[in-house]
Amino acid sequence: MKKKIIPVLLILCTGLMMAPISKAADESVDNSLYAELLSDYVNQGVVDYQGFKKEEKKLDAYLDVLAAVDPETLSRDDRFAFYINAYNAWTIKLILSGYPGVESIKDLGSFFRSPWKKKICRINGKMLSLDEIEHDILRPEFKDPRVHFAVNCASKGCPKLISAPYEGNRLELQLNDVTQAFINNRDRNYIDGTTLYVSSIFKWFAEDFDHDIPAFFKKYADDELKKQLLQKSGDIKVKYLDYDWSLNGR
Repeated sequence: MKKKIIPVLLILCTGLMMAPISKAADESVDNSLYAELLSDYVNQGVVDYQGFKKEEKKLDAYLDVLAAVDPETLSRDDRFAFYINAYNAWTIKLILSGYPGVESIKDLGSFFRSPWKKKICRINGKMLSLDEIEHDILRPEFKDPRVHFAVNCASKGCPKLISAPYEGNRLELQLNDVTQAFINNRDRNYIDGTTLYVSSIFKWFAEDFDHDIPAFFKKYADDELKKQLLQKSGDIKVKYLDYDWSLNGR
């Protein structure tokens, strides 16, 4: 009996059709809703929470977008940006849960539980706290101290919330920009004689800065501050400034 010859192309096509479809590792997140909100209601780090409150449904829709994302399908930079955006957007949502009448994010905690330990963040089928996003994911997974100038705790002492989402394809530039902006903000950090006065962020997360705050400052300082730091060299002492926990709203 004559054998039937099946074209090789047909076999290949059939195999492709039957093969399981794997998730792409370069999927991206649609941050358009969040971009609109940030553009409209964040100006030079000052947040218009009343405006966010009026458009809370849009914020909720964005949080739904984040909840539907599997972060493991994202590239490293997209995943890094995803968790920064998630932290910041859920922090805004937390403030809105008590707004108006909130003078500090700390008002939304209790004696037994800080606001950062509330499991409010819907991520990939799980409920996470802000602390879990920051301390269990962002810091240990990405090991980048610049994250401390990107995540925002809704307080005046925080590095400023920027008016755009973080995006994987420009994350390196964004992280450098926010770090340099904070380091060189004389209202947040300054040198007086041989003493470098810095935000308490550097005390709380000293290990992330290799316990060498002056070295980190030298890396991101502008010309004037860098010159001062280099002149003082090994004589620099570090002191930590009080943190302003009042709401970063207008």
